[in-house]
Amino acid sequence: MSGKPEVDFPEGPAPDTLQITDLIVGDGAEAVPHGIVDVHYVGVEYDTGEEFDSSWDRGQSANFPLDALIPGWQEGIPGMKVGGRRQLIVPPELAYGPAGAGHRLSGKTLIFVIDLLGV
Repeated sequence: MSGKPEVDFPEGPAPDTLQITDLIVGDGAEAVPHGIVDVHYVGVEYDTGEEFDSSWDRGQSANFPLDALIPGWQEGIPGMKVGGRRQLIVPPELAYGPAGAGHRLSGKTLIFVIDLLGV
């Protein structure tokens, strides 16, 4: 991996469904549903392009059980292989819920670029 990715600003309206794009296809072990993943990621808001989170900026990867993550990650990471980089465009229903759901990102479509480091 070459370091923190740049997230390309999308054109057009936000999609209604989860969009999964492999930017780099890995050749290592495969992430499985309900598994644990070690990832580097950056997250930006679809509408503004504003970055709201980045493990790169903290200087360490994040290790999570998939079941603890937003549904968009639970659906979008399995099948990815270690060494890969994947972009997920996650609609609000698969992120932090509709506007007013109590999270600062509720109601927002989010873009994540995720590097899978380990499973």
